[in-house]
Amino acid sequence: MFNWLISLLVNTVVLMVVAGYYPPFHLEGVGAAFLASIILSIFNLFIKPILILLTLPVTVLSFGLFLIVINAILLMLTAKVMGDQFNIDGFGAAFLAAIIISVLNLLIQNFIIEPMQKKKRSR
Repeated sequence: MFNWLISLLVNTVVLMVVAGYYPPFHLEGVGAAFLASIILSIFNLFIKPILILLTLPVTVLSFGLFLIVINAILLMLTAKVMGDQFNIDGFGAAFLAAIIISVLNLLIQNFIIEPMQKKKRSR
């Protein structure tokens, strides 16, 4: 549960950063970013595995790069569900945002969260 909350907070911050620096990606505020993070995590939990299974041959042939397309689709679906609070200007913008979000999440996970957890375990 604690890891899920940390993940939600990290995704909220990442979504706000992307919205702040990438004009085709717009969020109404912190509350909208937090709600988008919750919805996106639910989609990642329930819909993403189904999409991965359905697109497995393409994902394997693209060496996993098709997962970025799936992430972009889930971002667009999240924006659709949220209405005016979250807007993405087309699939190309969602695709680039998915790449940026993935890279930022990877950096935060590897350079901030994991070292903090290792430090906590070593006490």
